Amino acid sequence: MKSMYPKNGRVIFHVDCNAFYCSCEIARDPSLEGKAVVVAGDPKERRGIVLAANYIAKNDFGIYTTMPLWEAKKKCPHLVILKPDFDLYREMSTKVFNFLATFSPILEPASIDEGYLDITDCYSLGSPLEIAHQIQKGLLETLKIPVSIGIAPNKFLAKMASDMKKPLGITVLRKRDVPKVLWQLPVQSMHGIGEKTAEKLKGIGVFTIGELAKTEKGVLKDLLGIKGVYLQERANGIDHRPVDPEAVLKWKTIGNSTTLSHNVTEEHTLIEVLRRLSDSVSSRMKRKRVVSSTLQITIRYANFQTVTRSKTWLNPFQEQEEIFRYAVQLLKQHWNGDPVRLLGITALDVLDKKESTKQLDLFSFEEDAKDEPLLNAIEQLKRKFGEGIIQPVSELLHKEKSLKEKIRLRYDTKQKKKDGESM
Repeated sequence: MKSMYPKNGRVIFHVDCNAFYCSCEIARDPSLEGKAVVVAGDPKERRGIVLAANYIAKNDFGIYTTMPLWEAKKKCPHLVILKPDFDLYREMSTKVFNFLATFSPILEPASIDEGYLDITDCYSLGSPLEIAHQIQKGLLETLKIPVSIGIAPNKFLAKMASDMKKPLGITVLRKRDVPKVLWQLPVQSMHGIGEKTAEKLKGIGVFTIGELAKTEKGVLKDLLGIKGVYLQERANGIDHRPVDPEAVLKWKTIGNSTTLSHNVTEEHTLIEVLRRLSDSVSSRMKRKRVVSSTLQITIRYANFQTVTRSKTWLNPFQEQEEIFRYAVQLLKQHWNGDPVRLLGITALDVLDKKESTKQLDLFSFEEDAKDEPLLNAIEQLKRKFGEGIIQPVSELLHKEKSLKEKIRLRYDTKQKKKDGESM
């Protein structure tokens, strides 16, 4: 069986769960099998949007993610609409990855419903195709979760391959197949290229993956930075990134804490500390392009007793104002009033922003889209000129109020002195 494996290269799987949220719901309730199913917000809310749709809803009725719920119901009057159960999805995700780990320890979860598996040294289990069939069959029989699998010599090609046949597809994509299979595809269909990058590439006459593959690296570096070089390599089937089992640990949490210069008992002072910490955490999350739904607060008292408490919200967050608001909620709920020596906040279980589905109604979805260019511009200004260059109006108003208070106190003190002298 070893002869079925390359002598020098790697054999990488990309395992992608098909319509994962809906598949989890159908696994829990088999009576949903064969029906058009979507996961969305409250079915009574007209403004809700579709978060996920199974293949019957997609293929037979043209329902897609982010479609307004009223439109989805119009397309399919008998549509089954389920509220999201993120605890179920996380639990099922853990079971999927535990199952994959029985085939190879070199496993890298990429998101809640997909991951990479290096099976180069697993020839005792069978050929790559045989192992892929074992994985597919095993997940379907034990967890009722359908998956598509891409088989390739690197992560990029494996990811591209897994997208080619859904649901329940197995696709092999070799480097020598790249010109024939990938080059005629539009550049925006390539993994790693979003709408903004695609528009930039089209601006220099690059419309297909093949045209990207043939563009000089220097031109792409000037246009996109080092990312342009990597994209050109991947368009030629080159990707040197290893499957990294530690990757998930590097990205799992993002937090900041600060030891206070003295024991603090004033709530408004602690809130100001949280404001600064939330700004730092938000900036780091944006740099890493991740979001989280769970925030943890750490409170260390003067006697060194440490309390950590967390809460999970329905919507993934990344913005400073959201993190700050949630952090203040946690402080008010869990601070007992004793003197505080250290304060910290941490975003737990962070996910790549692109892989996260946000529970939004149409209006908040549109507002997020409008805000994004502004928020990106603010981040660029902060990186260039420093964190203090732009501050929320609420913070400026608070500083103005504090300054007025200091001036008033100083005036009152001077007035008292004068009154004392005159007496």
